[in-house]
Amino acid sequence: MRLRTTLTSFTLAAALCAVAGCADRGGTTDPGEGAGAAPSVGTPVSSDFGDLNNVCGSGNPTSASAQGVTAKEIQVGVLSDVGFTKKHEYEDAAKVFTSWCNEAGGINGRKVKATLRDTKMVEVRQRIVEACRDDFALVGGSASLDGMGTKDRLSCLLPELPSQSTQRQNEGSDLQLTVQAGGPSYLRNAGFYEWLVSEAYPTSAGAVGIIAGDSPVTKVSVAQRTEFFQSRGTPMSYTELYPAAGVSNWTPYAQNIKNKGVKGLIFMGDYGSLAKLEQELTAMDYKLDWIEANSNAYGKPFIELAGSGVLNYQNNLADIGGTHPLEEAASNPATKQVLDLFAKYAPGAEVTLPAVKAFSAWLLFAKSAATCGDDLTRKCLVDAARKETAWTGGGLQAPIDLSVQDGPSKCMNVEKATAEGWQPAPDYKPTHGAYDCDIASYKLTGDYGKPGTLADVGKSLNDLK
Repeated sequence: MRLRTTLTSFTLAAALCAVAGCADRGGTTDPGEGAGAAPSVGTPVSSDFGDLNNVCGSGNPTSASAQGVTAKEIQVGVLSDVGFTKKHEYEDAAKVFTSWCNEAGGINGRKVKATLRDTKMVEVRQRIVEACRDDFALVGGSASLDGMGTKDRLSCLLPELPSQSTQRQNEGSDLQLTVQAGGPSYLRNAGFYEWLVSEAYPTSAGAVGIIAGDSPVTKVSVAQRTEFFQSRGTPMSYTELYPAAGVSNWTPYAQNIKNKGVKGLIFMGDYGSLAKLEQELTAMDYKLDWIEANSNAYGKPFIELAGSGVLNYQNNLADIGGTHPLEEAASNPATKQVLDLFAKYAPGAEVTLPAVKAFSAWLLFAKSAATCGDDLTRKCLVDAARKETAWTGGGLQAPIDLSVQDGPSKCMNVEKATAEGWQPAPDYKPTHGAYDCDIASYKLTGDYGKPGTLADVGKSLNDLK
């Protein structure tokens, strides 16, 4: 889907962050908080991560086997909108992973060099062109306007292992191996919505509303959710768009929600706007059964902005997509290890949900590349990663099948915002550890665009070397 060129960079940012949570995000746990002491500098570094053994290690490579690969080094790119969002989570994740991996010996002896490709939100194509010239692959990053560079990436046969993808053209595209659950033909949050209106809060089923930033991008997400609720016989009772650049007075929007009798509200926007909207709803003594704050709000900043009065009154929930909760790190060795590694290699950096996903993508890259030995090629990397049928990032997330390019989300976990911080929702009953892996799925029927393919640029997998 093409974006209208009349949109300003600020409007694009607000709109896309409503979908992907790319900006105004904070970590739930500070590095080291609840994670124990950081490893000392003199302690020999382990090459294991979670339940993955020998992720990185020494070796004696001799060949320059592919673009970006020499006998000593592997050059990879990291996409980020940091020049616009000022969020360093992908840069931080790359720094932490490569520091740890290289200290352990690299990938079969080759040190990993990560180069930040800062799109500044609107310079995606320029950064992809640079990556096509220099990089072996793109790893552990994300760009809000990632669809702008999909054809260029496919034209130069550049693999991508992102933290998350955003636009329809890039999501599930060829040569992409994503740790993000759910494919482009499915509504990723269908299981969450079905749980909300069928199990947890059935009286809200006929009174679900949605409010989102007004842009062509966000309208697609609104349409998908509208289709889902229409398909189950409980159409939306309220739909409203607000200016994506921001709102100075949320009172009229809160009044409309109250007047429509909305019991379940899907919010698509930045958490700062959500906090202001909920303050107005609370001030007029209107309490909903639930509000989907979405994973964009999963962090300390939303807790601080919303305040205890709002959080004790409104029921804010978020599906964090089958990633182990950061605040529960003590019960999950892989999550605790991420916090320890951040404390050692990037002290003071926020550990955010996207950063954890990025770390999972880096682990997938390293494990897959290591299987190739000295003859590290893009084809070997892609083929090896595609064989992972139950990838968990060493225990960071619920298993996903990377051999399936387009499938539904299989697992979810629901978090609740409280005055004390984010916590597993008390009404949510996981079936597999921290996750519910018996969730509903929904295949979309509307025309929302399609992922880019090699055929779109006159190429095929036979061209991948």
